[in-house]
Amino acid sequence: MESTRMKRQVLLVGFMILGAALLAGAASLVFWHPDVLAAEAGHAAGVALDPSVMRWGFISAALATGLGSLGAAYAVGSVGTAAMGALAEKPELFGRVIILVGLAEGIAIYGLIVSVLILNRLG
Repeated sequence: MESTRMKRQVLLVGFMILGAALLAGAASLVFWHPDVLAAEAGHAAGVALDPSVMRWGFISAALATGLGSLGAAYAVGSVGTAAMGALAEKPELFGRVIILVGLAEGIAIYGLIVSVLILNRLG
């Protein structure tokens, strides 16, 4: 039973790493693609952005928020389970445990910040 749980956790971590790699690839398309650089120069001159650039920008912003939220959900689930077990035995650990849960929740905030930066770059 413990080995199947460990296999699921390893599989989930693998999917999270794959998602992060896809997110980095999508973000690199938005930030460093030659069309984006040319569109940015045109945008400064008052020319509208290319629709394909806008499409990739919105996709990468959605991936940043979505994958960040999924990662935070998994982290809070794992940390929260361990925190409840620790609090059941030693209630005086509440301050330390709440900090760990807050750090796990920070993953979602980082994803949201990345998506806001991407959308600001498009606008």
